[in-house]
Amino acid sequence: MKKLTLQQRPPYPIQSVDNALRLLQLLRDGGSIRLVDAASELDVAESTAHRLLAMLVYRGFALQDDSRRYVAGPSLGVRAIGAPWIHELRAAAQGPMEILAARLDETINLVVRVGINVRFIATAEARAVLRIGDRTGSVIPALGASSGKALLAQEPEERIRSLYRSKAAQVAGHALDDATYAWLLRELEAVRRTGYALSRAETEPDVGAIGVVVRGPEGRPIAALSAASPMSRLAGLTTRESREVLFECRDEISAVAAQLRVEAD
Repeated sequence: MKKLTLQQRPPYPIQSVDNALRLLQLLRDGGSIRLVDAASELDVAESTAHRLLAMLVYRGFALQDDSRRYVAGPSLGVRAIGAPWIHELRAAAQGPMEILAARLDETINLVVRVGINVRFIATAEARAVLRIGDRTGSVIPALGASSGKALLAQEPEERIRSLYRSKAAQVAGHALDDATYAWLLRELEAVRRTGYALSRAETEPDVGAIGVVVRGPEGRPIAALSAASPMSRLAGLTTRESREVLFECRDEISAVAAQLRVEAD
């Protein structure tokens, strides 16, 4: 049997990166950690540990529960997408997204769905001082995100039931109760009726968004485009004029996406 070679510490380590990776290992192996324990494990000040954990939360690798403990976030448990066309889509979408961000003066995101989550693969930030920041690389539950609802609405109800009401969902810990499942079905029906989805502070406090589906070859839904803003400005994103601008960008990206070689699920 081939023996594994133990990796040696590099001669010029980057301490902050090493500390962040050690926190990921602690979350992966232990499931949760307190701020004071994280600082002790890394032998750093609590303020330093807090900044590192804050970045992990920002990128979806950690969450803070009601007891203020840090727990493993969705990015630690989401499989790799493994789709070469993602890079092509991101490159093709960046220009139209930046134009849309300038026209709406709100942050624009491109996401793909991975099971019950959505992963942000590209962002074009608004220039406004009060704006939603770059979410590239972050992973959040699909059912609360406008982009996630837009993509889920493309699935038949049997698939939705499999994702959220099956025995597998119960074992995985993400099964929905009767009330939440009924709410989700109503939300998805509204998306099918209007052609767009809304999120009203359902994934982050004071963050609203409107999302639409990006279609690839043969009209298949492969991604979603969303515009995000503080809740106080969400109404401005839902006006007819704003929706038409969003739809134009969606159609431009979809025209490119239709030429990609996307493997069927």
